[in-house]
Amino acid sequence: MKDFPVMRLSISMALIAATLAPMTPVLAQPEPPPNRIFNLIVYGDDPCPKGKDESEIVVCARKPEAERYRIPKKLREKPAVAGGPGWGSQVATMEQVQRQTLPGSCSVIGSNGFTGCTAQMLQRWFAERRMQESKGEP
Repeated sequence: MKDFPVMRLSISMALIAATLAPMTPVLAQPEPPPNRIFNLIVYGDDPCPKGKDESEIVVCARKPEAERYRIPKKLREKPAVAGGPGWGSQVATMEQVQRQTLPGSCSVIGSNGFTGCTAQMLQRWFAERRMQESKGEP
């Protein structure tokens, strides 16, 4: 019966806790959160608008007047991709892809696709002729 003092101690602690439990004060219920919260950015000396009543909270961030009509900083600074294609080559690729369905293309896809076959053939012929003239060949 070595555990007898430990058991007596635990029973006495439980009795003390049971007698103290009704004496603890009941905590007040927290207020419900507001119905609406507005986050606004104000510029210069513009006043921050007030909520209509206590169910609305308006939070304002103040920025300098010079930033009023500018594109936001996170949108105007595009991170540069190292080794990525340049903007010019991206535009050329988009034009080349779209050209297949436009009039004046040499393709069976889209309306008037056949009209560009002669133009494409003439462009190649002129390009070959310029190459020959630049080399000095007749």
